[in-house]
Amino acid sequence: MTDDQWPSVSVVVATRDRKELLRKTLTAIQQQDYLGVIETLVVHDQSEPDPTLVVTDERRPVRVLSNTRSPGLAGARNTGILASQQPLIAFCDDDDTWLPAKLTLQVRQLLASGADVGVSGIVVCYADHEITRVPKAADLTIEELSRRRVTEAHPSTVIVRREALLGPIGLVDEEIPGSYGEDYDWILRAVENGPIDVLEEPTTRVLWSQSHSFFSARWTLIIEAIDYLLAKHPALSRSQEGLAWNYGRKAFGYAALKQRRQAVRWGLRSIRLNWRERRGYLALLVAAGLVSADRITNFAHTRGKGI
Repeated sequence: MTDDQWPSVSVVVATRDRKELLRKTLTAIQQQDYLGVIETLVVHDQSEPDPTLVVTDERRPVRVLSNTRSPGLAGARNTGILASQQPLIAFCDDDDTWLPAKLTLQVRQLLASGADVGVSGIVVCYADHEITRVPKAADLTIEELSRRRVTEAHPSTVIVRREALLGPIGLVDEEIPGSYGEDYDWILRAVENGPIDVLEEPTTRVLWSQSHSFFSARWTLIIEAIDYLLAKHPALSRSQEGLAWNYGRKAFGYAALKQRRQAVRWGLRSIRLNWRERRGYLALLVAAGLVSADRITNFAHTRGKGI
């Protein structure tokens, strides 16, 4: 294809007080080898917009916005989506970086498949560990997503046709407590809309938070978000394995909050549904004081996984 045959792309980058990481993210977007136009929309959430980030280059423009919707990641992403002007929309978190061929590879494959949504693999960066995780097409089904999050299909790899995003798939859900799992909710809706194109190779370096205090402060919201998603998506409750997974996550959250009785209750419910669900056992260990929630979370992250 010639330069003008590549569809233009809007990249939505939601950010809040991470200036140094944000500049690395934006540099990686600007340095894509993609031959089409890339419009970047930096949406500042609960922070002052930085006008120095504006770029007026017609092929790599950068616009700076303030979140005009509900505070949080979901509202910020929606602000950028609604302000976007291109036929394809992509997301990138403000602490992640795209590899140079990311857009070229994904757009080429998306156009060939005719799908509305595409995802690809990631390189998880945590402390001094790097783990490559790549989804397969068989992972992006309602059946598989009901059993697990499929974190390798990370939101920073998503590319979607604007008409599908503003139409049958819909915007990011701003009602989810703490915006936790908003990407999981969105990908479930995207799969219900039609098959997702999967580029089975890594295109994005994902920086995972090393702050244990972040999780400690959010466990209550995480539990509330799990309940919200279970109520919103009946498919999650129809899968015995998926229900055990969600109950195990709730149990671990309660254990991290030192609410022992609730941790034991949900941990046992998880194990009864699926004796192979490790989160139920881990929650019981934390509740019994045999190991800390932080230690388990750190161990999982060094292997590119989450609780």
